[in-house]
Amino acid sequence: MSPEAASPQLAILQFLLSLQSPARILVAISGGSDSTGLLLLLDEAVKAAPHLKISLCAATVDHAMRAGSADEAREVAALCASLGIPHSIMTWQGDKPKTGIMAAAREARYGLLATAAEEFKADLIVTGHTFDDQCETLQMRSIRTEQVSTGIADAALFERRFWILRPLLFSSRTDIRSFLKERGMPWIDDPSNEDVTYERVRIRRQLSVDEGVERTIRAACEERLALSAKGAEWLDRHFRLHGGLLGQVMPDGLRQDRAVLDYALGRLAAVFGGQPFAPGRAQMERLLAFVTGSEPGRMTAGRVVFDLRRDGLYLARESRGILPLVLQPGEVGVWDGRFYVRNGLPTSTVVEPATPPVTSTGMRGHMHHLPKGAWKRAIAAAPVLSAEGNLLSEESARMVELTPYFAPFDRFLTRFDFIFANRLSAVFATAPYARLPLRSIDGKTI
Repeated sequence: MSPEAASPQLAILQFLLSLQSPARILVAISGGSDSTGLLLLLDEAVKAAPHLKISLCAATVDHAMRAGSADEAREVAALCASLGIPHSIMTWQGDKPKTGIMAAAREARYGLLATAAEEFKADLIVTGHTFDDQCETLQMRSIRTEQVSTGIADAALFERRFWILRPLLFSSRTDIRSFLKERGMPWIDDPSNEDVTYERVRIRRQLSVDEGVERTIRAACEERLALSAKGAEWLDRHFRLHGGLLGQVMPDGLRQDRAVLDYALGRLAAVFGGQPFAPGRAQMERLLAFVTGSEPGRMTAGRVVFDLRRDGLYLARESRGILPLVLQPGEVGVWDGRFYVRNGLPTSTVVEPATPPVTSTGMRGHMHHLPKGAWKRAIAAAPVLSAEGNLLSEESARMVELTPYFAPFDRFLTRFDFIFANRLSAVFATAPYARLPLRSIDGKTI
């Protein structure tokens, strides 16, 4: 066992003891050593501790990207059957993209795992990410930025529905394979793990783990958690939301600790701009220099107009580049990365930006206590509902669910951002995020 990594058996035992019970766990298993080890470790531990009231189910995602993948999925199904673990094969259907295939496969994989979790009535999903994966991720991110990264999150909420937990994140692949060899259990080697066209494979071949990397990761995690809490407090004290469309940072909020301002303002920019990530480092440096300056003015970053005035900083989505969304009866979608929409009408519905002086459904006209230009800008980027070229009546509009969508959080929310995101939900009067299904993390009660 490496000096940094935790014993896989101990990691699994600590994980199970930390869970709220009773619980049903969906194990994501590809047949590789990491996920096979995860399944067997959990199976042994659960059977040895029936008092914990924890049960297992499993799912294999067949990405259908290479010959033999369906046979491999059936091998995994046979393994699960031999252990008495319910199992489902989820296949990624349809054409595959020519570019960005790894990111697309990841999106498809988690969507299919969530579907399997629903079908099995599971409470959470676990994956076999290891300390090796963590070190590779940190190395890749260090190439792109000098900032200390938390790497792969040990817990992330997917689509507000299921927490994805990674109990082996501080265990090494070597130790997991030793465990499998002791039990005479083979695993499947994915040929893509040797394909040097992928950055992760190239990094893996040249990676050497420095001593102390686990301590560095844990320190970075604690720092992110502290920033999330401070950012939530900043929201309470210094941020106001007007009409669900226009954000306002009070003047004193711009004079707070720079790290907290960077964290909070970057994530607000992503929310108001409908983007999954905060603006890049260079853009954020320019934005921070602007908002902490003394001169009123405007600048645009991440599809957001930042309007600095004497009474604070106003944030609104810029009106350019907003595309319409057409939803058929019963369909759901995300409009402009900012609103979740469910069409409950028997006809197709179009969501598109408002054109002044038309106001969007459920929105009022100009709020007289706000700067006219800032409010007009916010209204111009507000959603309007129509069908067959006509604006929906109030009665019809009530059949279309339209709620705020937080692009940086509502697809994947790491536990490091949970406090801030949950406070943001309260500000926007939306439902709170599902809490972690854990009693403790690293022995600390949560």
